[in-house]
Amino acid sequence: MDYSSLIRLEKENLILYQFPLFQSVPGLVHGVFTRRGGESAGNPRGLNLSFSVGDQPEKVAGNRIQVRDSLALPSIVSLRQVHGIEAVVISNGQGRDTTGTPETETGDLLLTDRPGIGLMIKQADCQAVMLVDPRHKALANMHCGWRGNVRGVIPEGIKQMRAVYGSDPGDLLAAVGPSLGPCCAEFIHYREELPEEAWKYQVRPFYFDLWQWSRDQLLAAGVKAGNIEIAGICTSCRTDEFYSYRKEKVTGRFGSVIGLLP
Repeated sequence: MDYSSLIRLEKENLILYQFPLFQSVPGLVHGVFTRRGGESAGNPRGLNLSFSVGDQPEKVAGNRIQVRDSLALPSIVSLRQVHGIEAVVISNGQGRDTTGTPETETGDLLLTDRPGIGLMIKQADCQAVMLVDPRHKALANMHCGWRGNVRGVIPEGIKQMRAVYGSDPGDLLAAVGPSLGPCCAEFIHYREELPEEAWKYQVRPFYFDLWQWSRDQLLAAGVKAGNIEIAGICTSCRTDEFYSYRKEKVTGRFGSVIGLLP
């Protein structure tokens, strides 16, 4: 599989990665933010973006404000992620801005066509799968761990893009961010945890290529092969840059954010 040549940037003491695939879309901003920088101390240290891991709320809020401001967005919206396929359409950011407050809405799939709203997925090994419809100027950001692959959050996201915005899957641009790689995605009990159709992604005994699984789900839903970029960075291998639940157990959450400039 060919992996994208991610663009690594430093903005206001934060380190983030961007996908070349998205660079040509007017008004689009995005970033996969690392754990570097930020205000959090102790464990988690750095740019923790989750209110649910024992961090001081004011530190998390400060970290989110830095992320928001670095992308020149007025607000960030995120969800209480539960490894499901529930979609939340953000048609108005007012009252849903979670930059400085914990989330109250539950879901794993965010959609919007409104400028000024950053859709954020929190991660510590799970994938953020970002979709862009350049024709209708609509976006989605999906939380896709292995349970998301099993439950079909990726095809559900594309289904929602079609239903809400009239998106043609052939127009969509898709990016799969840094996440657990085939080097570290071990499933000792895979016969109980993964459906049989996923077993073909086993690259060596008990280890699975979740990136390829997501790519195949995007292709099956109608996304063109040339419109898919995979970061190819394993979070468990790169705890210098990213939080990893698999590697660290007690840790923070980094974030992937995508939005349209106001």
